[in-house]
Order: sequence, then structure tokens, then C-alpha cells
Amino acid sequence: MKKGNGILCGDPEVKYAFIRDHRERFPISVMCDILGVSRSGFHDWMKRVPSPRAIERSKIQAAIRRIFEGSRRNYGSPRIHKELVKQGFNCSETRVERLMREMGIRAKTKRKFRVTTDSNHKLPVSPNVINRDFKPSGPDRLWLSDITYIATDEGWLYLATVMDAYSRKIVGWSIEARMTQNLVLEALEMAVKQRRPGPGLIHHSDRGSQYAAKAYQRRLWRYRMIPSMSRKGNCWDNSPMESFFHTLKTEHVYFEVFRIRKEAKSSIFEYIEVYYNRQRSHSSLGFVSPQCYEQQLFIKCG
Repeated sequence: MKKGNGILCGDPEVKYAFIRDHRERFPISVMCDILGVSRSGFHDWMKRVPSPRAIERSKIQAAIRRIFEGSRRNYGSPRIHKELVKQGFNCSETRVERLMREMGIRAKTKRKFRVTTDSNHKLPVSPNVINRDFKPSGPDRLWLSDITYIATDEGWLYLATVMDAYSRKIVGWSIEARMTQNLVLEALEMAVKQRRPGPGLIHHSDRGSQYAAKAYQRRLWRYRMIPSMSRKGNCWDNSPMESFFHTLKTEHVYFEVFRIRKEAKSSIFEYIEVYYNRQRSHSSLGFVSPQCYEQQLFIKCG
């Protein structure tokens, strides 16, 4: 209630609706005083038969709240608008933005994300064979790989991931306390076990020593994959992978405090496998999840 006037600013009907929904928890007179509306105005509003537009507005607001909470408070007006259209609502993105503002809903504030890659080694480097063409004609034809860092109170964790460029789905990943060759090998093995790709798949990564190492390159050769590496210091050569790390950090990691590494591992698993791959809509995929985008090859997603 202390924050009520700041959150429910603007439209009196929004305030009246709040008072109606919370009248069994707080006294009506107290809520009216805090929100700056009269008790007589509230009671008159309660007696009025809602107009069709008011009913529609209420339904849209309820859907906005449901979609916003379902997105873990990550979606802004463009994504929420897309979800509303999918659900059959006829409203503009401008109206959704205005309603969200009136409801006090806004996506999480994103912090600046810094990318670092250590390519200071003398190992052989593969040529960049994709040249920023991240749109393969089907799944399991181009995989992207990279490593990022996650802080916990116990120390750093290192996350290695493998993404299918076709659907932006994370098909393999590994998270450990040390950044070793085994870290990236486990992520690759998970991807191969889950997807079983045919020969000729392009595997693209940065120039990090873990990917340039003989053990990793031999594994690519065993699976008949074509190695490809970004140019030195050029994050745009692996931009979909960098974009995923940015999303992971700014939507999830930066809003969590991990006391122990085990807690962080469990949280990252849930984010990748439950939310990102299967629920989060992706703008480059027509605002559907990676899992749904792949299923559209065979069936229509709801």
C-alpha cells in the first residue's frame, strides 16, 4: 500500500479496480485516501454497469499481467503485444505500451554486458567459413559455441554452450568451476547426443584456446564437422551466441545472488532448459520460442 499511489497513478478506474480487488484485505477508506480518490466516487463506480470497452480493457490488462509475469518480468510492450495478438486480442502496440505504463509494468532494467575472449595463444586457427551468415536452411547445419562467466559467492563459474543457429536453441551446455578443455568438450558431447547431426555440420566458435586445442579439434574431426572461427577480437562474427549470453545475463543472472555454485548451476539449468528453449519468444524467430520454431517444421505451435 505504501507504493500504491506511485504504481497506480493516472486513470481513476485503475485505482478503483485495485480498491475493489483488495477491499477484503485493506479498509476502503484507507485505500481511497492513499490513492487520492473519493469513497463516493468508488461506490458510484461499483454501481455502474461496465461498458463493453471497459470490459475489454479489463481483459487486456489481465492478459498483460499474465504474460508479463509468465515472462519473468522480462517482456516489454513489443513482445507482450505479439503474445496478445496470438491470443486473439485486437489492440495496437501503442495501446499496450500505454496500459503497461498505467499499470506500473515495465521490463527489468538491463545492465551493460561486457564480452571478453582470450585468444592469445599459438594454436592453429580455423578460417571463418560462415562470414556472419547465421541463417542456415535447416537445423543441425550450423552450430555456434562460446564460453561466458557467472559470479557466485564461492567464486566464478564458467558456462560453455552450443547453439543451433537455425532455431537459436541451446542444444548443448556445460557449467564448471574451471575453464578447461573438458568444459567445452562436455557441451559438445551433450549437443551430439541430443541431436545426432549428420556429417558436414559447420561448428563455429571464437579463437579461444579451448576450441583451438587439439583435443577439441580431433572431436570435431571424429564427428565429421567443419570447424570455423571468428576473426580476432570481432564479437560480431559470433553475434547470435553473444546475444544469448547478453539475454542470460541481463534477464536472469544480474537479478540473482548465487551464494554457492550448486545454486547457480540449478538456476542456469532451469533458465536454459525450461524458460529460454521452450517458453521465451525470440524476435528473430517471429516471436516464438526456439522449441516451437523447430516444431513448426512438422506441426503448428499454439
